[in-house]
Amino acid sequence: MVREHERRGAPGLLALLVILAAMLITVGSLLRSAGAGEPARVIAFALLSAFLAFCLNGLIVVNPNEARVLTLFGRYKGTTRTPGLWWVNPFMVRRKISLRVRSFETAKLKVNDSNSNPIEIAAIVVWRVIDTAEALFEVNDYESYVQVQSESALRTLASQYPYDAHHPGEEALSTHTAEVSKALQAQIQDRLGKAGVQVTEARISHLAYAPEIASAMLQRQQASAVIAARQKIVEGAVGMVEMALQQLSTKEIVRLDDERKAAMVSNLLVVLCADRATQPVVNTGTLYQ
Repeated sequence: MVREHERRGAPGLLALLVILAAMLITVGSLLRSAGAGEPARVIAFALLSAFLAFCLNGLIVVNPNEARVLTLFGRYKGTTRTPGLWWVNPFMVRRKISLRVRSFETAKLKVNDSNSNPIEIAAIVVWRVIDTAEALFEVNDYESYVQVQSESALRTLASQYPYDAHHPGEEALSTHTAEVSKALQAQIQDRLGKAGVQVTEARISHLAYAPEIASAMLQRQQASAVIAARQKIVEGAVGMVEMALQQLSTKEIVRLDDERKAAMVSNLLVVLCADRATQPVVNTGTLYQ
């Protein structure tokens, strides 16, 4: 594999001054030779002037968070990362590559979760190039490679987790966003390691059931919420009934036999657990008549 290594050129400003000074001297000599009628010297100074002008092509400007990858006749010679004006061999091919942090959002993918439920999912991936040589020479198009591999990793991740957690301690796409994001980042990084790319963040940006099962899953979620709420209501009602019976017995407000306790428990549970206002019934007789 081709690995990046640093290569700095000559100071660009100094090289520019030297080349310009040499060009002035050469042009002056060319004019004097032309005036003296020396065609051989004219041709020589003309060729030298052309060569010096070609040497100006070796000047490169490197901006912050930018690199220039240098190749000479098909061979990798190094990467210039230091910002500034530099001069390199003018025969070298210089390819500019950005080192800035970039991000993109994948398309909305339709996949099956671990319970085989069809879902729609998309993710945002934040990445940057850390090895310019690998990015340019190990893959054909590193930007396209990042997008394709990110979508592939997202598909794999979605099939490993359920949409909703149905068991205690189970990790799900909709509830464990931090764990899922960390797993997604690891999977994408594993695929992009050979492309000289570092994934700094990956998180889910869109998550929903597929349209064909969305209404059925919504009813399931609503039913689960109702059941959970009812469980809390019943637990609280039983505690309140127990506390009421205990206080009545402790303060000796009234003595209740088992049948009257059962009737009181029944009435209290109806009042506390009902989902609508209860209607009181006035008993003008006794419990037994």
